Amino acid sequence: MTRIIEARTRDLGGFSVGRVLPAPGFHLVGPFIFFDHMGPADFGPGEGIDVRPHPHIGLATVTYLFEGALRHRDSLGTDMVIRPGAVNWMNAGRGIVHSERTPAPERAAGHRMHGIQSWVALPQADEESAPAFAHHPAETLPTIAFDGARRTLIAGTAFHAQSPVHFPAPMFYIDVEAEAGATVHLPDEHAERALYVADGAIEVEGVRHEARRMLVFDAGVPVHFTTVGPARVMLLGGAPIDAPRHIWWNLVSSDPARIEAAKADWGGLGWREGDAQSRFRGVPGEDEWIPLPPM
Repeated sequence: MTRIIEARTRDLGGFSVGRVLPAPGFHLVGPFIFFDHMGPADFGPGEGIDVRPHPHIGLATVTYLFEGALRHRDSLGTDMVIRPGAVNWMNAGRGIVHSERTPAPERAAGHRMHGIQSWVALPQADEESAPAFAHHPAETLPTIAFDGARRTLIAGTAFHAQSPVHFPAPMFYIDVEAEAGATVHLPDEHAERALYVADGAIEVEGVRHEARRMLVFDAGVPVHFTTVGPARVMLLGGAPIDAPRHIWWNLVSSDPARIEAAKADWGGLGWREGDAQSRFRGVPGEDEWIPLPPM
């Protein structure tokens, strides 16, 4: 049986996204616990995205753009602009703070933004790992082209290839750019698998599916889709998570008490005052932050 999840519109303060995961009654596909479709959206001169500094624990964020640019800054001192085809992979581990904003050149000129922001839950053994950030340029990612489709392996393993993006559990994440009439098979070596139609339309077993829809498939069943016209489709999944995960705001953990501790850390603002006991630190060059939501 195939589960269908429709993207739900969420306003992130002047910028709308399509929230796919978590969905009501359904949280995870492999390690993927969060999946937002950003845009497509057009910004005029002087306009842009401003996601103020906010905290994460227990996960890795994965930023991948089709169009536009984002400037990432974090509490490690990272300052990196990502553009289409590259990957920003931020391991939150025991605690990190970051912001994402439109870079100055794009803000001045006006631009179009389109991409996917996803989170993967870290294995229990890595939930309290040291925070880290890695940028992978587009040219470092494996590409596999055949049967009218170009597959970019963003993370994990698939189609006898391995991405340079490291994750300590079996997973796959693939960007498929397909011509009209292309037939694309999902990798069958992973237990949990899904696809998301980012642009265009596809058919699976004779049923048409339009953009902004995720299909989650049963394990062990061969799956393929055919494009109705040119399409952009994300393939994702991996091994089942090693324990149930709790998610609250930007915080993910297998232990609810750990989320409560992170809430206290952020809400107490000790991180801004140099409290050595806080797992969070400020972002160099940033004076704003997103307050803790109401409990």
